[in-house]
Amino acid sequence: MTTGQAAQLGLRERKKRKTRELIAETAKRLFAERGFDAVTVAEVASAADVSQGTVFNYFPAKEDLFFSSMEAFEARLVDGVRERPPGESVLSAFRRLVLDGLDQLASDDRADLIATAARIISAAPSLQAREREVVALYTDSLAALIAEEMGAESGDVESWAVANALMGVQRVLVAYVRSSVLAGKRGESLAADTRSMGERAFAALERGLRVYAIKAPASIR
Repeated sequence: MTTGQAAQLGLRERKKRKTRELIAETAKRLFAERGFDAVTVAEVASAADVSQGTVFNYFPAKEDLFFSSMEAFEARLVDGVRERPPGESVLSAFRRLVLDGLDQLASDDRADLIATAARIISAAPSLQAREREVVALYTDSLAALIAEEMGAESGDVESWAVANALMGVQRVLVAYVRSSVLAGKRGESLAADTRSMGERAFAALERGLRVYAIKAPASIR
């Protein structure tokens, strides 16, 4: 591939990314204004000045318009565990990834976004169902990764149990944050309280998982 071709490819990818972001942000704005069920894909397409086909090219289902950022976060959790350094356990890596992201809760703007999302989800059963699907999908991905690293068969019960325990802490923290911001909690107290609860939950798991699935150093060839 020539330099010019690479540049052209890079330009196309940037345009695609901008289009995807525009569609997602437009959809979220409309959902916040009118509720998820009251907004159609056609209305999202019109507001974003694209065709319905373009919307579905980027987001196969209407629910994906809302949960695109959530899926990206869950994927980063699994990737972060996969890419953890030698000597670090699954629990340690997962805990670090979750807790390191809690500082942003101190921002009032972030809390307001979470409160809006929580209201939209609570009013839309289809979004609640889709959220459960997303969590299950990435829990399965984490379980498969753990099983592979441990040399276990696909569907290994122990790996599945560990993955569900870890993801369970993250989901409980999400539920706590949503209920807290809806109750009016904001700022440093929200971030500090959530971190404290996360540390306690992970500490409980650590008493049983502290030496489970420590990654071995890469072999030297």
